[in-house]
Amino acid sequence: MTDTMKAAIIDAYGSPDVLQVTSVPRPTVGAGELLIRVHCAGINPVDCKTRAGGGVAGRLSGFPLILGWDVSGVVEALGPGAHGVNVGDEVFGMVRFPQAGGAYAQYLTTPDDHVAHKPAALSHREAAALPLTGLTAWQALFDVAKVRAGQRVLVHGAAGGVGHLVVQLAHWTGAVVIGTCSARNAEFAVAAGCDEVIDYEAAPFEEQVAPVDVVIDCVGGELARRSLDVVRHGGVLVTLPTKVDYNGDASSRGIDATWMLVHPDRTQLNKLAELADQGVVRPHIEQSFALDDIPAAHARSETGRVRGKLVIDVT
Repeated sequence: MTDTMKAAIIDAYGSPDVLQVTSVPRPTVGAGELLIRVHCAGINPVDCKTRAGGGVAGRLSGFPLILGWDVSGVVEALGPGAHGVNVGDEVFGMVRFPQAGGAYAQYLTTPDDHVAHKPAALSHREAAALPLTGLTAWQALFDVAKVRAGQRVLVHGAAGGVGHLVVQLAHWTGAVVIGTCSARNAEFAVAAGCDEVIDYEAAPFEEQVAPVDVVIDCVGGELARRSLDVVRHGGVLVTLPTKVDYNGDASSRGIDATWMLVHPDRTQLNKLAELADQGVVRPHIEQSFALDDIPAAHARSETGRVRGKLVIDVT
């Protein structure tokens, strides 16, 4: 193991072309940390927003930066006091979010509780596609919305990275799942677990859906405000991409409308791994890219038309 590694860095915020693949010092593992040899890294919309100066860029400091939070790889070394895994174990996780994660590299360090053992049923590519989206889906559905069997759950962006996992988990819970997506993704959304699919291009979704108990909005923008029209009194609206000011409309209608930012959680990662091994949860990978092609991967992500996830093959 050398003292350097290959990584995709940015020296300034901007377009995908600011991503440069170069040689940088390999990180040194600290107390309570693990050194991970990265096999694959997942790409999420927040990666691209942050690269452009939005997203969680305001929480980061100093260039160069190595972006990326989703990782699947092998434990290379343990720092003092690190526990829960051993050298040589295959692990996956969402590293340090919303601080700089460093997943676009051959090695990274992470607090030991930001990763869990990789699901045996998933490849490294699939495991790298699961953490951020899976944790977001889990926390939105169960920590915030408290979804239970029999409830009607509307998922905006049901074919997207977070959305298709929200659908899978809501279906597993026993909820009635309604998903919005384009007509070309309708079959995919049904396969993920949607009981009903709404083509948002055919007519406004609020004209096509009966009242629901919960909305998980994976798209944002105007959809959040329009969703107030379909949530029952006492229902919950969870918006994931950005905070929304409802100007009191939500509370006046008896709707609990909130924004959520995902956080690392080893217990929840372990549960997602268990469900993956049971065949309940499986991330869909639309395309994988080599680390050298990461600018193209970001450009593809920014089209907003990705079905499931994009993944980087690091090693």
